[in-house]
Amino acid sequence: MIEVLSVASEAYPLIKTGGLADVAGALPGALTAHGVSMRTLIPGYPAVMREAAGGRVIYEFNDLFGAWGRLIAGRFAGLDLIVIDASHLYDRPGGPYAGPDGKDFADNWLRFAALSWVAGKLANGLVEGYQPQILHAHDWQAGLAPAYVKYGPTDQVKTVMTVHNLVFQGHFGWDIFQRLDLPAHAFYESVEYYGGVGYLKSGLATADAITTVSPTYAKEIRTYAFGAGLDGLINARASALYGITNGIDIDAWDPATDAELPQTYTANTLHKRALNKAAIQSRFELEATPGPLFSVVSRLTSQKGIDLISSNIDWLVSLGASLIILGSGDPGLEGALLTAAQAHPGRVAMYKGYDEGLSHLIQGGADAILIPSRFEPCGLTQLYGVRYGCVPVVARVGGLADTVIDANEAAVEAGVATGVQFSPVTSEALGDAIKRTVDLYADEKVWRKMQRRGMKSDVSWDASAKKYANLYASLLGQPLDEQSGD
Repeated sequence: MIEVLSVASEAYPLIKTGGLADVAGALPGALTAHGVSMRTLIPGYPAVMREAAGGRVIYEFNDLFGAWGRLIAGRFAGLDLIVIDASHLYDRPGGPYAGPDGKDFADNWLRFAALSWVAGKLANGLVEGYQPQILHAHDWQAGLAPAYVKYGPTDQVKTVMTVHNLVFQGHFGWDIFQRLDLPAHAFYESVEYYGGVGYLKSGLATADAITTVSPTYAKEIRTYAFGAGLDGLINARASALYGITNGIDIDAWDPATDAELPQTYTANTLHKRALNKAAIQSRFELEATPGPLFSVVSRLTSQKGIDLISSNIDWLVSLGASLIILGSGDPGLEGALLTAAQAHPGRVAMYKGYDEGLSHLIQGGADAILIPSRFEPCGLTQLYGVRYGCVPVVARVGGLADTVIDANEAAVEAGVATGVQFSPVTSEALGDAIKRTVDLYADEKVWRKMQRRGMKSDVSWDASAKKYANLYASLLGQPLDEQSGD
């Protein structure tokens, strides 16, 4: 059994702001079948501490970056965790990264340096009886962890750095370096980034392996257009780069058993979805239309292409379709969508914010889901869509390109299409994709075949977990079952 310490700033179901939490929460269970035991190190936010309060104290720090702290171990919410109980760092209102006002905490550099520092100490035998062989760090919040291992006393543990979104890099001023407890030479060797300190850059420079969450995104981040200033470093480390597509928790996301749905169903009982669609229409006062009910479940940002959606709403409505939106984000984009909903009562509705149960209902009742991202490392929404027969309409980028089979003429004829892809990522191209989707929906036989093909796709973690297990094994010099890289 390979022992892996996963280091993440969030993990579902304890704390979640995005797909990172879903991955950190689902991957450990999926790895068990492949000979990997994964324990996750996570900050002790209030929501986490409510679960971990009765756990076992395994270590105490007299000074954990400014004050007393301790480590609590146990199985909480179905996860094998080590929780950093440090009230001066994590016990505060708001989310993991920002306060109630939506502004990032000014000391995020310190809070997540502590997360990485503790990870490095655990990798170097801090707790008697626990010695991981692999440290697996996720995103910039854990980006310093591979450096703490590299510059630690033994440097025996192998490290993996996973990039969920290269745009978020953890870039801070040079003056914090003296408080990071790293040797001076580490600054210019791996930590320095445009005159400051780069947390993600450090992880990319020092980890033994780098992974991204889809093969296409692994290729894209080697280019100037998608490299976010790090493409030079990533190309220099190309031999250590792997693209491993995310999966989803198929037990939590199962239309046959989902308690959030008024009516459960399977690929063989798709007609039952009509009751879920009716529930959405009733809740949001949407008319039954001859065209499909499109949906959006997303952060409302430019990256997600939400401006492209708002510019196509009149067009979508003119085609006899309707639209339900679940999300929040950029105030300007929120305003544009709310204005569109007011302009098209009965055809467009919006729920501002996020509701996990409603996201399940939308996947289980809407006909199609729009995902016009300008870039998308992997994306999970389209995987939920194919799992639930909610046909994804996606930009041909990153993981969207890897996980949706476009309904071109040949794919439709062969019965393998699972959605609609479009490129380039422009308003006009999305408009064409919407029209294609409306036309496909009009042919019930073709539409049902697309839904069933998607629902029968393997979107579980099993294949990807095996690739991670093989990657860990390769770093330890153990035999592989199959090649894990792309």
